[in-house]
Amino acid sequence: MTTLTVALIDDEPLARLRLRTLLAQSDPACEVVGEFGESVAALLWLREQDAVGQGPDMILLDIQMPGLDGMVLAARLRELRDPPAIVFVTAHAEHAVRAFDVAALDYLTKPVRLERLQASLDRVQRWRQTRPRLQALDADVVVVQDRGRMLRIPVADVLYFKAEQKAVTLHTATEVHPVSESLTELESRVGARFIRVHRNALVARRAMKALQRRPDDDEEAGETWAVQIMPTQVWLAVSRRQVTAVRDAMGDCH
Repeated sequence: MTTLTVALIDDEPLARLRLRTLLAQSDPACEVVGEFGESVAALLWLREQDAVGQGPDMILLDIQMPGLDGMVLAARLRELRDPPAIVFVTAHAEHAVRAFDVAALDYLTKPVRLERLQASLDRVQRWRQTRPRLQALDADVVVVQDRGRMLRIPVADVLYFKAEQKAVTLHTATEVHPVSESLTELESRVGARFIRVHRNALVARRAMKALQRRPDDDEEAGETWAVQIMPTQVWLAVSRRQVTAVRDAMGDCH
């Protein structure tokens, strides 16, 4: 088996030290490439590593941490291009079911024992062998929270993302969900399938039905360009500098 690269994310220094010690005793020994006491810094680092194709094979992740807890972080990690295997480390076994809800590969209860850790490492190794297939199944989703649940919305179902009052929402034909990412982050991830029609809206190209001038809510502004979204028939404002790009994207639909 090849050596696994591992990131440790736990707010307890002694817990991280114990994991480092056990990983050094595993077969084969693992390489710890990152260690964090809180989730925000870990998330930023993992995104940077993912962008250059150097993310760790797996993370050992505590669930209960100040600020961004392990469950929320795990959901964010599923949105990476090359997500690592997630193994939760928790003092509370009742979290196990929730762990699998966010596609964790395994969970360990504290204090972690070498034999149990080794079993998780073996599972990760097997996961790596089938990784291309699993990634194909997990690709192209946006993870959202809804009434305490984590939902995975296929990007193919998204009509548009809208930013209002510092909050971003995801819109499908039948549902609206809050999204934790900014429009800029979403734009970089969903790629050419979407087009930024305005500073506050990112729209699926396939969902644009019509482009025309319409009355503006601000009476002083008169009319403004807007694009109609199908099948909901919603109209979204198009900024003046984006009109040509939207018209080109729609082809003959203008």
